Amino acid sequence: PADTRDAAQARVRSPPAPVTDVARLCVCDLLVAQCDINCCCDPDCSAEDFSLFTTCSVPVVIGDSQLCSQKAAVYSLDVEANPPERIFKLIDQVNPSIFCIHATNYKQALYLKSPEIPTPENFDQLLDKFGGATFSAEPDSWNLDTDAQNPPEANETSRYEYGVPVQTEDAFLRLPSPVVSSWCSDANPAGFLVNQATKCIRSVSVEKCDSIQALSMLFYINSSILAVPKSSQMVNITVQSIVVQSLNGMRTLLSSSDVLRLPTVSDELCINAVLGVNYHITHTDTGEIIEAAAAFVLGAISREALSIEQSFKISFTQENTQPVPLSGNPGYVVGLPVRAGFQPQGYPFPAAFSFNFPQLCVTSGIIQSSNKHSQLTILHSTSTQDCLAAQGARAPVLFGYNMVSGCKLRITAAMKCQPLAQTLLDVLKGQSFPEYVASFGNSQAQDVLDWVPITQLHISEQMFSHTLQSSCQIPVSLGIEVKWTKYGSLVNPQARIVNVTATITTTTLKQLPSGRERIIPITSSVVFTDISSPAEPSYKAWPTINIKLPFDFFYPFV
Repeated sequence: PADTRDAAQARVRSPPAPVTDVARLCVCDLLVAQCDINCCCDPDCSAEDFSLFTTCSVPVVIGDSQLCSQKAAVYSLDVEANPPERIFKLIDQVNPSIFCIHATNYKQALYLKSPEIPTPENFDQLLDKFGGATFSAEPDSWNLDTDAQNPPEANETSRYEYGVPVQTEDAFLRLPSPVVSSWCSDANPAGFLVNQATKCIRSVSVEKCDSIQALSMLFYINSSILAVPKSSQMVNITVQSIVVQSLNGMRTLLSSSDVLRLPTVSDELCINAVLGVNYHITHTDTGEIIEAAAAFVLGAISREALSIEQSFKISFTQENTQPVPLSGNPGYVVGLPVRAGFQPQGYPFPAAFSFNFPQLCVTSGIIQSSNKHSQLTILHSTSTQDCLAAQGARAPVLFGYNMVSGCKLRITAAMKCQPLAQTLLDVLKGQSFPEYVASFGNSQAQDVLDWVPITQLHISEQMFSHTLQSSCQIPVSLGIEVKWTKYGSLVNPQARIVNVTATITTTTLKQLPSGRERIIPITSSVVFTDISSPAEPSYKAWPTINIKLPFDFFYPFV
């Protein structure tokens, strides 16, 4: 019919509905939950931040430059205003090219589909599908209906992203914390992948302890967590463990955590009151929560107590991975251990490699150190100062802390050279000295380019006169130099390790006569060196002042 034909032609002529909200796009937003300098589309920037900008680094934001017609977000600064303001406009932009895309009707191209990870079970199947010279990625059908190209909630996320509050069936997962004062506020949401630890004060009354929700286990586990935002799939919070603390601070782990212990009043005491909660969330690599557990610390409150201190903690772990303590996010934090690891056996180079199959990538990662701290360690000094007794005692290398440790070696004529040299090397370097250190505090093992190789040097020095026939080489010191630099924004620079050098110093020792002894000091040291490049002055004619200013002294100017 004519009316149906006219309606179809009108649909074809009309521009397609926008799939991407350009007002929410921001290619210069690089820092998480922080304002990027001169990034006018950064949602983390406030009006006060915009008043300090000198220009907009990205003045125009569009979704796809090949579309015939689309919305464009235009950003600029009104420098004549006091203070300067950001100006935002949303305009219709027409592509002047005659070769442009009118309708994006290939739905599969609008969403990121996670590639299937190769396993021993599906490897042959993936090899048959992608191993040939060509393969088909064409969808089963092409939909030319432009009215149906924008599915419901196309712009809604179907996974959790960093910092997004963990949603529950009634609101969000609460992690009580102090806000203005030290008193607990239950309005603090737990952010996805944001490990937190808080302590706060809670006002209590023993007579009413059974009616105070914050003292009950049910308050922290009665709401199920949404697997992904705005979904109907629920994940129940299970009780992982229960520890009971007495009035004198002694703690006892209960053998069973199946029975909930609710606060009750007994002999002028409030027992089974929640003193601490430790949440542990397990998620997939696609941002879906699959498990949630809570470990409780319950205690007794005496009648004289008007308030108690509660502690809360939450941590996140990806499934099928071992939790690894981080030393910063992303840069190192002063005082936290330097993370270390080894090169996988069978791979001559510590770099990623991939099979020549589309969408298949098998990456060699760093094997992290298996010592107690899983980090770079040095010799730990003991009270006896005996090197032979100190073997195996290690201390973690803490970022930013220059450290010196050592021991004394008593050498007798009966000692053999080669076993003694190997023993001293084990004392200085440990049983397995790492080959790499993480450049950032949160470097992942699979990101091999984020790991810095340790350069090992050997220096020989002569301590005593000797002859070649009666002398041996023994290591006497290990010196580790860690060079780091400030990385990223001037407002919040991140510490990044760029080079690590481990120097073993050996000495030539003459064979002792029978009955003689000699004591030699053995030392280990760690030195951190900041090699950040100083800012170049804008005007060379200005006089040079021999002082060191803070890195953000001239912010926002260079």
